[in-house]
Amino acid sequence: MNTTPPAYTPDPHDKARIRVLLADDEEMIRHGVRLILRHAEDIEVVAEAANGAEAVEMAGRQPVDVALVDIRMPVLDGLAAIERLVLLDPGPQVVMLTTFGDEENVTRALHAGASGFLLKDEGPQELINAVRAAAAGDAVLSPGVTGHVVKRMLQGGGRIGAATTGTPDQRLAALTDREREVLTLLGAGLPNLEIGRRLDIGLGTVKTHVGRILEKTGTGSRVQAALLAHQAGLTA
Repeated sequence: MNTTPPAYTPDPHDKARIRVLLADDEEMIRHGVRLILRHAEDIEVVAEAANGAEAVEMAGRQPVDVALVDIRMPVLDGLAAIERLVLLDPGPQVVMLTTFGDEENVTRALHAGASGFLLKDEGPQELINAVRAAAAGDAVLSPGVTGHVVKRMLQGGGRIGAATTGTPDQRLAALTDREREVLTLLGAGLPNLEIGRRLDIGLGTVKTHVGRILEKTGTGSRVQAALLAHQAGLTA
């Protein structure tokens, strides 16, 4: 079966739309995700891939904002695809589609540079929200498996962030009280909008705090900052 989608022609009137690439070897999964995302006026599925190699090739030749990538695919699996996708310039935000049994692979995907993970059985609105959050630079951490994955990553002793020198407390020492509050909510997997609501601050202010947290702690992403929060014992 030919899985190559029609040629992509950018629409100058759709500059604000989030361009999505679906990568899953199960056609029914792709079909279901596509139907869900079609209900969001600000999201457009511009490409579909049945394996990781196709996903990398497609993202390399057309604009893609968010790539939803399955882990278990033929030719090139999702983990290898993620490593290549994040090196593209410009590259998409990569969200891994997973199941409860994929916790070990999730940790490897996050270390490879994925923006987060989403359970395949999440509801339609959760999927739409996840795409929007990833496009906005938020980490996408499905609450159903966040705790398990964080625990596994911390027990594994892998890289937590771009800078790994110093204890967690030392890396958090330069944070203000407000930044520690924001980091605590990052550790709970909350997106910027929810963090702003919890702390009664604006979205722009949340983004500023997150940027300063990443810089001060030497973490390379929101996901890595969330892991550092758990390692330091910050819990919401």
